[in-house]
Amino acid sequence: MRKVIFDTDPGIDDAMALLFLKKSPNVEILGVTSSFGNGTIETTTRNALFLCDMFGIDAPVAKGASGPLAGDTGAPPAHVHGGDALGDLPTPPDTRRTPHDQTADAFIVEMVHRHPHQITIVAVARMTNLALALRRDPSIVPLVKEIIIMGGAFGIHGHSGNVGPVTEANIGGDPLAADEVFGAAWPVTLVGLDVTQETIMSTAMVEQLGEHGGIEGKYIRDIARFYLDFHRDREGLDGMFVHDSSAIAYMLEPTIFTTRRGPVRVVPGGIAAGQTIQVPDTRKVIPEPWANRPSQSICTTVRPKRLLELYFRTVTAQSAQ
Repeated sequence: MRKVIFDTDPGIDDAMALLFLKKSPNVEILGVTSSFGNGTIETTTRNALFLCDMFGIDAPVAKGASGPLAGDTGAPPAHVHGGDALGDLPTPPDTRRTPHDQTADAFIVEMVHRHPHQITIVAVARMTNLALALRRDPSIVPLVKEIIIMGGAFGIHGHSGNVGPVTEANIGGDPLAADEVFGAAWPVTLVGLDVTQETIMSTAMVEQLGEHGGIEGKYIRDIARFYLDFHRDREGLDGMFVHDSSAIAYMLEPTIFTTRRGPVRVVPGGIAAGQTIQVPDTRKVIPEPWANRPSQSICTTVRPKRLLELYFRTVTAQSAQ
């Protein structure tokens, strides 16, 4: 049984990834930690509580960071996910559940110490909660089994940024936090735009999720229509990129991807703020400021058909009608 903490800023694609995680066999969700990003921290925390109710997830939801370690939060991307960050359906998200009494970073620290060498952290939001946990208690670093991050863009296959020419949103939302997380000696894998934008879930497949995925699939179909409209208007796609669910797919079946190892840095400011840069381990001389940084993994290729089949098969299995 794989123990997972899901760090998220729901978010339409976050909701799709959370359902994917919930429906995956041999996975125990220890907790969900919220972050600012696709909405304010109040919005994303409410959405996380609501989604856990809807998907039957009993794990606690710990409220996380309301802004980056430094700088401004910026306005949530309502044009991507809607004003409520979940597609602006006629019935807005609502729940009677309340957040855990610990902050997200404190919750992460406690869970890691309670389950040493067992926890996978899947982070599909800004890296702020992870950086705060690291600052709170650096002793957790050797106790974390692995960290899988949806974030970054390295220019592979021409994918270099979605909120700027070289900047991906989760990293650009808190570059300092990301650089600190990548600089710690725990095993990190970045599932970035280099692979997430190679996988496109078609409009037809979204409709099939609604038909075969029970009440959860119908909900995903309904909120995804807003996201599909964004991709149609901005990218000219009859479908949508599979961002956050790709991180879950890597956790479940890493052979769907190929990876490259090497230290990773994040540009802290200026016109390239949030750019992720890796020096591959195959390079014999590692220059400053990459020297003495731990090697981390980045995904470089993906098998989109296998990923989409895994998602559909998992989400539609034994769905409530």
